Amino acid sequence: MEIKNFQKCLFILLSIVFPFLTGMGSKPPQVGGPAPAFRLDSLEGPSMALAEHRGKIVLINFWATWCEPCLKEMPEIEAAYEQHKGEGFVVLGINFGEKPKEAEKLVKAVGLTFPILMDRKVEVAERYGVVNLPVTFFIDQEGIIRERVFGGTLTKEGIGEVLVRLQKKS
Repeated sequence: MEIKNFQKCLFILLSIVFPFLTGMGSKPPQVGGPAPAFRLDSLEGPSMALAEHRGKIVLINFWATWCEPCLKEMPEIEAAYEQHKGEGFVVLGINFGEKPKEAEKLVKAVGLTFPILMDRKVEVAERYGVVNLPVTFFIDQEGIIRERVFGGTLTKEGIGEVLVRLQKKS
C-alpha cells in the first residue's frame, strides 16, 4: 500500500513539474494533427508500433494500476473492444511507468484482451503530453488524432458513438 501512495505522490509531483522541465505540457499533439509515432514492448512479449495499425481506428489509453478512474473505465474499454474489434477497431492500453508484473496482475484481474504496451520510461506519454491519468486518444485510419478524452469518463456506448463518427468520415 505504501508503494501505491508513493507512486501517486510521485505522479502528482511529476504532473506539476514535468511540463516546466520539458515544455511538453504546453505542446501536446493537437486534435486534428498527426498522432506521434511510437514502438513499445507489449506484456505478451513482442514490441508493437502505432504504424502497424494504419488504416484502422485506434484508441490509445494511458493508464496505471494505482489510478482509480483508469480502473473504472477499463471494463468499458474492454467491452467496446470486444464488440467492435472485427470492424477495424484497435485498442492499445499504454501503461504509465510501471513494472510489467504490476500491470499483468490488473490485466488478469479485469480480463483485458487488448494489447497492453509498457511505457516504462514514460517517453511515449511525454510525446503525447500526458500529465494526468487516464487520458485516451482516438486516432483515425490516416493516423490523425480525432478526439482526446480525460478523466475516466469512457463508456462502452460513448466509445461506440466515437467509432460511428470516425467510420462515417472515412
